[in-house]
Amino acid sequence: MADNTLAALFLGALEGLTEFIPVSSTGHILLAGHFIGFESAGKTFEVVIQLGAVLAVLSVYAARLFAVFRAAPHDPAARRFIISVLLAFLPAVVIGVLAHDIIKTVLFETPILIAVMLILGGIVLLVLHRITPPPQYEDAMALPLGVAVKIGFIQCLAMVPGVSRSGATIVGAMMLGAGKRAAAEFSFFLSMPTMAGAFAYDLYKNRDVLDSSALTEIAIGFVTAFVVAVFVVRWLLGYVSQHGYALFGWWRIIVGSVALVALLLGF
Repeated sequence: MADNTLAALFLGALEGLTEFIPVSSTGHILLAGHFIGFESAGKTFEVVIQLGAVLAVLSVYAARLFAVFRAAPHDPAARRFIISVLLAFLPAVVIGVLAHDIIKTVLFETPILIAVMLILGGIVLLVLHRITPPPQYEDAMALPLGVAVKIGFIQCLAMVPGVSRSGATIVGAMMLGAGKRAAAEFSFFLSMPTMAGAFAYDLYKNRDVLDSSALTEIAIGFVTAFVVAVFVVRWLLGYVSQHGYALFGWWRIIVGSVALVALLLGF
């Protein structure tokens, strides 16, 4: 039990650190779980603790989001923002439900695939750092609806662990004309319904295999992810506005390469 508690603390901190930077939190947690021998029932721990990180975003943006919902009945811009997030969320709902079993039983159980996707995603970020198109949209709350829908479809690439939900949405948004900060913020906002939906659906699908010890581990990971993610969210926007995403590209390549070598050596 003590070992599992420490593992839950470690993986929760890792989730909070990596959920909103484009390095694939799920990929990191699955690889870390593989190497430290942590197994969760139905891989539910790895999905559910992500909601802790999402609640961190909600806490940081609570006042801003409350103002948007309060203004929605009489403010077309507020209504358009809400609709843009919901439209971007819909592709993940449909594809996530249809592909859930394949994702959890095949993709989540293939560490080599995760390591390769980390490396490929890192290369994409480095390329983006050099060829980013000039930004057309600097306000995450004012993206055109068509752009939001396209970002939603791009987000679905992250159902392959190692791709990164935040990485896919940020890269997609920037290639579609969003500025660095706007891309990161829209990724934050889109994470709320996406991860809340994944949390609820995964908990429902695995309700029969969860016991009290599993729930304790989830609670520990959940709270730890929340606390760490609060600090990451506050730091990230300032960093990417000045420096871009190259650091995270190198991060992905190094972690993916080390993991791939270890896996090929039989660890």
